[in-house]
Amino acid sequence: MNAQKAFLVLALVGLVGLLGACSVDASGSPGEMVTITTETTEAEVQQAIDQAIKDPLIQDFSVDFREGHILVSAARDRADGSATDTMSFRLDLGVGDQHLTASISDVQVNNFPIQEDRLASWNELIANALERGAKETPNSNLESVSISGDVITMVWTAAPRRSGGN
Repeated sequence: MNAQKAFLVLALVGLVGLLGACSVDASGSPGEMVTITTETTEAEVQQAIDQAIKDPLIQDFSVDFREGHILVSAARDRADGSATDTMSFRLDLGVGDQHLTASISDVQVNNFPIQEDRLASWNELIANALERGAKETPNSNLESVSISGDVITMVWTAAPRRSGGN
């Protein structure tokens, strides 16, 4: 199970970096709440995770955006060369108390499920990492997140900045 945990931690590191390449759109009039929208494509997610993992034993790694969730899969040779392990899981993103939530489900390694008690910590780590990567303004609140086609869209609201001269 340590190899699976290590893989998910490495994938998490990649997810942290994925939103650094995202596009950002901000709107709002002076003195009003500002709406900030960030978008990240499937290709950007894939590239960021590939770069972060840097594991020569991984032969195939893919991120597949589906309507409302992400499918992640990988094949990794064992260090002793005795076999190749396959891993897959579903990642759902949501909003809870104006913060990003992540829910991993259907985790399997070589078609065997992973213990449910480990998933709670992985969910929290992924949600925190994605939120840190996407949050453009420190005092902003996440209003919505969606996965559609090949884009993750997060919509944030933030209080207006006040200038010293006004």
